[in-house]
Amino acid sequence: MSDTAPADASEAVARVVRGTPTPEELAAAIVVVSEAYARETADATAEEGSARSRWELSARGLRTPLNRAAGWHAFTG
Repeated sequence: MSDTAPADASEAVARVVRGTPTPEELAAAIVVVSEAYARETADATAEEGSARSRWELSARGLRTPLNRAAGWHAFTG
């Protein structure tokens, strides 16, 4: 191990706000939190969408919904 810190070591990885953990306990906590964060990030990533089939590309869209507020003004029955 060297006494020099990496260039990006100026950012705080963890901050102890209560208690006095040993270096081993702190390292274990950082590993657990880092792994949980990596799993959450991997699960949150959207999968690539599959290509649309020719049927989907050629099918026309659905019609617009009926305007229910318009009523039956033109209905002569």
